[in-house]
Amino acid sequence: MKSALFIYKVTDHESEKASNSYLMSLIAVIAGLPFPIINLIATLIFYLGNKRSTYFVRWHCTQALSSQFSLLLINSICFYWTLAIVFGPQQLSNFYIGYALTVILFNVIEFIATIGTAIKVRKGIHVEWWFYSTLTHLFCKS
Repeated sequence: MKSALFIYKVTDHESEKASNSYLMSLIAVIAGLPFPIINLIATLIFYLGNKRSTYFVRWHCTQALSSQFSLLLINSICFYWTLAIVFGPQQLSNFYIGYALTVILFNVIEFIATIGTAIKVRKGIHVEWWFYSTLTHLFCKS
């Protein structure tokens, strides 16, 4: 996670909207457990509602959305694998336990990073996440 000042002075309204893009994914995590698609849908709706906003807001909505895609992928695999163990022919294995612990760790790190980013962005500080900021720069043009 890299913090930087944005090129122009970000208004209070912009920083609040950009911060809310991260908070939307947190609220969706709490409301949408155990269904991983809920986070992505909530963040996508917020992104679509703000895609014509200022560059700062769009950039942070795009970064929050791109992080939700990878979470959707790893959480969905874990979710359906768990269902296959509980209701299907699959058996509990060390590989599954290792994957599930990795998914939990990834989600906890993302949760903490999202809270920290929301706080910094609310203060008008531009925060770029490793890997996701590169994708965001590709998708979000000024």
